[in-house]
Amino acid sequence: MAGAFKGCQKIRGPQLRNLLEAKDFILLDCDGVLWHGEKAVTGAATVVNSLIRNGKNVVFVTNNCTRPREKYVHKFSRLGFTDVRLEQIFSSSYCSALYLRDVVKISGQVFVMGCEALRSELQEAGVPCVEDAEDPDATIYNCPLAPDVKAVLVGHDDKMTFLKLAKASCYLKDPDCLFLATDIDPWHPLSGGRILPGSGSLTAALEVSSGRKATVIGKPSRFMFECISSQFEGVDPAKCLMIGDRLETDMLFGANCRLDTMLTLTGVSQTKDAEEYRDSELTTNHSFVPDYIVDSIADFLPAFEEQDEQTN
Repeated sequence: MAGAFKGCQKIRGPQLRNLLEAKDFILLDCDGVLWHGEKAVTGAATVVNSLIRNGKNVVFVTNNCTRPREKYVHKFSRLGFTDVRLEQIFSSSYCSALYLRDVVKISGQVFVMGCEALRSELQEAGVPCVEDAEDPDATIYNCPLAPDVKAVLVGHDDKMTFLKLAKASCYLKDPDCLFLATDIDPWHPLSGGRILPGSGSLTAALEVSSGRKATVIGKPSRFMFECISSQFEGVDPAKCLMIGDRLETDMLFGANCRLDTMLTLTGVSQTKDAEEYRDSELTTNHSFVPDYIVDSIADFLPAFEEQDEQTN
């Protein structure tokens, strides 16, 4: 089914049940699909728990790098997702740690322009990070630079400073120093119509100052899917469904990995955004178009109710 251009098909009822029956792996984004902050999307916990209990391989793929996987398990449990296990969670911070440890086999230190959760995920994987307590009076003119920095990793950083940006730019003057980004999400919605700049905005600043392009680990990069394939047996893209709320990351991720895609309307992107991409004359924009659209993950509930009735 993946690769056939369907485009924005609103799906529910028997069609949705048939789609679920055809899939072995369900990949789910978290923010905007399963919850908003500390409030679960209505019906989301019931759907996820039912998918797992009905034998589906449910995997969570999130670009949010602000908490380690252990804390994600606690959040799932706190919000009623009682059947979620650690090994089902693939965050951009966790996948960044795997990339540094297993793919490039980093031999030196990593300078992290990101939050403490990102650093802790790297340390859990045994990836050495630069210990960098900033002196409030230090400037790029007189601060020490760490030796043996072999990679700069950019993620969400709510304590971003000009000095961090300057140091990272200096490390990247070495062409052998890797330049990685957890993700390129530009912003995240907050309540009251406000927004929070995302990792992509910090990555863009460093790309300009260094004159280099970052290798992106999280969605829409294929690497997150490669991580899943390496840790689960029998992952067939044709048997996978990617469900998310953002066209430029979740849907593009699915397209890059040849997965069927589904947009939920409880997050960032809406139907009109998808239709604009679908109707665009630029064929490259078609990669942002979801195969299917549902109002909410809760649209799955009738499929499980019908299944329960048939088994009783």
